[in-house]
Amino acid sequence: MSKDHAPASPGDIRDLHSALDYLADIPGQLLTIKKPVDACCELAGIYKKIGAGTPVVPPTRPGPAVLFENVKGYSIPVVTGVLATRERTALLMGSTRERLPLDLLDAVRRPVAPVTVPHGQAPCQEVIHDKDVDVMKILPVPTVTALDAGPTFCVALLYAADPETGEEDVTIHRMCVQGPDEISVYFITGRHIDHFRAKAEKMGKPLPVSINIGLDPAILLTSCFEAPTTPIGFNELSIAGALRRRAVEMVDCLSVKAKALARAEIVIEGEILPGRRIAEDLNTGKGYMMPEFPGYMGKSQPALPVLKVKAITHRTRPIFQTLVGPGLEHVNLLGIPTEASIIRLIGDSQPGRLANVYAHPSGGGKYLAILQVRKTRDTDEGRQRQAALAAFAAFAELKHIILVDEDVDIYDTDDVLWAMTTRFQGDVSTVFIPGVFCHVLDPSSSPAFHPNCKAPGIACKMIYDCTVPYALREDFKRAQFMEVNVEDYLD
Repeated sequence: MSKDHAPASPGDIRDLHSALDYLADIPGQLLTIKKPVDACCELAGIYKKIGAGTPVVPPTRPGPAVLFENVKGYSIPVVTGVLATRERTALLMGSTRERLPLDLLDAVRRPVAPVTVPHGQAPCQEVIHDKDVDVMKILPVPTVTALDAGPTFCVALLYAADPETGEEDVTIHRMCVQGPDEISVYFITGRHIDHFRAKAEKMGKPLPVSINIGLDPAILLTSCFEAPTTPIGFNELSIAGALRRRAVEMVDCLSVKAKALARAEIVIEGEILPGRRIAEDLNTGKGYMMPEFPGYMGKSQPALPVLKVKAITHRTRPIFQTLVGPGLEHVNLLGIPTEASIIRLIGDSQPGRLANVYAHPSGGGKYLAILQVRKTRDTDEGRQRQAALAAFAAFAELKHIILVDEDVDIYDTDDVLWAMTTRFQGDVSTVFIPGVFCHVLDPSSSPAFHPNCKAPGIACKMIYDCTVPYALREDFKRAQFMEVNVEDYLD
């Protein structure tokens, strides 16, 4: 980092280096640890107590991003937690806690396409390793827990293009180092790059890809948009371009016919091999992979595609970026784009009905959403539940939706629970939708938990309507206090 050239505003952030420089000037946002730490388990154990947050097992808390300057056996430092609080995420995007999903949605509506720059203008290619490449000898890839299948890229951006149409996509996937030059890639069904991979495999060809590590936070956040907001063929990098009001820079890879993010800290170039599969826990046999976003250990997958590494390029002084899950950084990456997508969906079908949305951390950014709704006339009654049904229909992974009025702070769990206590009756304010698909990683969504769950992921969605009936609104007005500027009374 170079504090002499720290960005004056979020609009000046172009990459991870400048983002960290920006945070370094804001008290409490970046902590540097200089003592030696081991990338295997120790690094994650330290961060768990400093800033991982819910749903990591207590004791944990929200906290600063952490830069580990001295990782044993490596000259490359590791940073984690860059997007691990909503407030810090908003700071980095030039937004506010409340405006963040709305600003993302505005960026979706005015995309700025990425551009390709010459090799000489790509910091990610300042150093090149293309002979006898061994990933773990070059990069300090962390292992989170003792049960993990191995060192894993948790917040690296995978790039690929459709082998037929040339349509590009970037997404975050968990990728486990299985050997010196082999990495397993876990694709959840329906992901766009897996669609590209399947096409290439059917043609008997490898799929050229790049793994991009250490990025402008705007690129990471916007890459987590999914359908229906970003259907196949929609390049999420154009959302980051709109957010920064500057096109994201790409560069041609050196060893494969793919592109990389020119201002990444580190790039791994390679190919996903056709017809090759390996067990995710190949090197441990423990049956687990790593902590998943719901808060539990994720099971390893028995047969995953293999990425063969061809080259590694990086900056002269790179920083390795990782995510310690299943914590708040994972929640924000998943949840904030989901919030924007829900606002877009309900805004199109019921204009003016939805004030805001919060993907609560207890749901891992996917399972629980708090919808703040407006009722302006008697005919609005019931439409709040219709809005929830629309969200369920479009975002299958949502399990619970809590509906609240505009006078409830959706980011304050105590205030939401107050609304549930004083504006909710279980037998009339709850809507059950049984036997629908939710998410396979929810351990309660299984036949073993309840026989009505016919298969893993089949569960009961619920609406908690904690809104005041419009006809009774005068009986539920909160006590009003004098508005004062507290700073005038403090020394």
